[in-house]
Amino acid sequence: MIDSRRLRTLRAVADHRTVTAAAAVLYLTPSAVSQQLAALEQETGHRLLQRDGRGVRLTPAGEILLVHADAVLAQLERAEAELAAYSSGAAGEVTVASFATGIALVLAPALVALAGTAPGIRVRVLDAEGDESLPMVLEGRADLAVAVEYRGAPRDDEQRLVRVPLYAEPFDAVLPPGHPLAAGARVPMAALAEEPWIGPYPGNPCHDVVVLACEHAGFQPRLRHSSDDFRAVVALAGAGAGVALVPRSALRDLDLSQVAVRPVDGVPAIRRVFAAVRRGAEGNPLLRPVLDALRTAADGSSSTPD
Repeated sequence: MIDSRRLRTLRAVADHRTVTAAAAVLYLTPSAVSQQLAALEQETGHRLLQRDGRGVRLTPAGEILLVHADAVLAQLERAEAELAAYSSGAAGEVTVASFATGIALVLAPALVALAGTAPGIRVRVLDAEGDESLPMVLEGRADLAVAVEYRGAPRDDEQRLVRVPLYAEPFDAVLPPGHPLAAGARVPMAALAEEPWIGPYPGNPCHDVVVLACEHAGFQPRLRHSSDDFRAVVALAGAGAGVALVPRSALRDLDLSQVAVRPVDGVPAIRRVFAAVRRGAEGNPLLRPVLDALRTAADGSSSTPD
């Protein structure tokens, strides 16, 4: 009989490539992880891991078992959801990881709605960058993520997650005062090819959106200044340091008196936001009202493309 706890350990090692890193996310000691893996190899009768530089990787037998592990773990999530429904589990805590603008735009309004429709559900909010929330859900540190599509994100066909689209919003061009392109109603993306740029650091999903929009317009942006804080980005643009693309919702509460903000022409820069839960958990009676409230809040927001 294969122990499901050991399957979770195998999945963590496959995700993080080292026993030490897997132990950290599982809140176990490295020796305990090694013991669980050794026991799993004994249970299956196959070698599941092999050395790969300073880390480890799965053997072909380990890859086969991992596919079944994901299916088993998803089914366990479904079992927990059904048991919770059976016991009318309309009370409990849900941990949601979201980036800051997502918190302001959809999560905070969802909390207001839940206070009236599902007062027994307590939502714990964790502010997490767009590239951090999905791993938090996969590792069990959060129940639900509000995340942004980005190059390194788990693929759309990721079998361990269920995604619920929430909204898509455009990025607007932020230009220094008196910039020649500020005279027009819209800014052609290709016209910004020679400009110095201000943008998020690599790894931030918004960095990917900006770079992809520039690539579609036929150029690579010359990123001269970097900040993940859009207030700093707008302030730098206002000081004449360069141009930027900023999500429209992030501009709502900023001082824009020293910059020109214009929509862009060409292939638009779009941020696509979604909620995600572990596969099998989408029917959990604690998560379902939160997902519904997020969808309702997103439908009521104005962050949709032109």
